[in-house]
Amino acid sequence: MKNYRFYKILSIVVLFLNSSFINPLFKTKENSFNKNSNYSVLPFEQPVSSNLIYLIDDFNGFKESLAFKESGGRYGVVNKLGYLGKYQFNLNTLKMYEITDIDNFITSPYIQEKVFLINVKRNKWILRKDINWFVGSVINGVKITESGIIAAAHLSGAGNVKKYLRRNGEWNKKDAFGTSISFYIDYFSNYDLSSVKPIKNPKLIYSD
Repeated sequence: MKNYRFYKILSIVVLFLNSSFINPLFKTKENSFNKNSNYSVLPFEQPVSSNLIYLIDDFNGFKESLAFKESGGRYGVVNKLGYLGKYQFNLNTLKMYEITDIDNFITSPYIQEKVFLINVKRNKWILRKDINWFVGSVINGVKITESGIIAAAHLSGAGNVKKYLRRNGEWNKKDAFGTSISFYIDYFSNYDLSSVKPIKNPKLIYSD
């Protein structure tokens, strides 16, 4: 029997949030959003709810669990700090993958899924030595797994995860909402990401 894990979701809350958010006026120096487009604004980090569904412990389960934690699993979301989409990417990450049309990104599930995949490939490459060295060890009472490392890299960047691991948990950086590297390593542990191979400089290709 395949392994399943609990994935926390509350449909009523999600429906309420979807119906309650207004269009943002968020702008940056280099990019601005079309005020006539329909976006949702997340004023705070997504809460973890008590209702449960089951997802397989593979890459799809990993990305959907991470997406729910980041945005409630919704593509057309911008949080109060300007993080974008289902996986809450920042503008610097998007520019790294040569994405400059923010309106197109925020309205395209296809592009958002592609960017998430290539970002995981890139982080697996950057952290390949640390994955080899630290998976199976325990830091701050948390068993280190590959999926936990990759989730933490999504939260805080691969460089900060390297510091956390190589300093035995002393560099436990938190994001603006107070979420720590150690929390993501623990929360997103034990997913099987073997289907995603590390690539040094992955490119965004608009075809399957």
